[in-house]
Amino acid sequence: MYAIGVNPWVWASPVDDKALAELIPRIAAFGFDAVELPIEQPGDWDPIRTRDLLAAHGLVAAGVCAVTSPGRELVDAAPAVVESTVAYLMGCVASAAAVGAGCVGGPAYASVGRTWRMSPAARAACYADFRRALAPVAEQAGELGVSIGVEALNRYETSVVNTIEQTIELIDGLPPNVGIMIDTYHMNIEEADPYAAVAVAGRHIKHVQVSGTNRGAPGADHFDWPRFFAVLRDTGYQGAICIESFTAENEAIATAAAIWRPLAPSQDRLATDGLRYLREILE
Repeated sequence: MYAIGVNPWVWASPVDDKALAELIPRIAAFGFDAVELPIEQPGDWDPIRTRDLLAAHGLVAAGVCAVTSPGRELVDAAPAVVESTVAYLMGCVASAAAVGAGCVGGPAYASVGRTWRMSPAARAACYADFRRALAPVAEQAGELGVSIGVEALNRYETSVVNTIEQTIELIDGLPPNVGIMIDTYHMNIEEADPYAAVAVAGRHIKHVQVSGTNRGAPGADHFDWPRFFAVLRDTGYQGAICIESFTAENEAIATAAAIWRPLAPSQDRLATDGLRYLREILE
C-alpha cells in the first residue's frame, strides 16, 4: 500500500520551523505516514531539525515542493533571474537530501500565474531553454540521490505545460532522475482522460499529489479514484500519495491558489476525511 502524506499548506503558510513543530505531531496523530514539505523561502525550515522531528513521530519526508513564486523563472527571463532560480532549486535539492526526501517537485519552469502566448517555434525554444537551465540542478540531484518531478499546471496558472504529454516533451533529453509530479487537481481540468494520462506518464512518475476536484478532500468530489489508483498501480509507481490543499486563512496563499471559500467544515476535517477515504480505497 502507498504511504499517505499531507502538505502542511492545508493548515499554514509559510511552512516554517514553528509551524512544523506544531503540525507534525498533529499530522502523526491523525494517522498519516508522511509529510510533503514546501520551501517558500530558503531557510524557512531546518532540514536536520525537521528530519529528526519527523522521525520522532514516526513520519517520513515524502518530498519537497519547489515554490515558483513571482521572480522564479527558468524560461523567457533575464539571465540573472534564471541564475537565481537555479540557485533556489539547488537549495531545494540539498534540503531534500538532508531531510531524507527522495523528490523535489513543482512547476520549476516558471512562476505560477505567469502566462503568455507561444508559437510552436517559440514553445520549442522555451522548452530547450528549460532543459539547459535545469541540467545543472538535475546533475546535482542525481549525485545526491534525489529525483525531480516537473508539475504541469492548469491553463490559468501557466502556459508552459498543462498536460502530461507536454511535460514529457519538456523533459525529453534530461537525465532519468527528472520526471513528472502528478497533480490530480490540474489533470482534472486539463486532461481529456486523466486516467489514460497517468498511463502515459508511466515510468516518468516521481511523485503524486492528490486533492478533490474542488481542491478539497479526495473522495468528496466527482473524480474516479478507484480507477485512478488502478492505473497508477499498473505504472509501477511505489512512492507516496500526498494530499495537497490550502488554507483560506492566509491571504497570500489563498489568493495564489484561488481559495475563496472553505473547502471542508475545518482544515482538520479536510485532511482526515481525505486520509480516511484514501485508506478505504487503497486497502
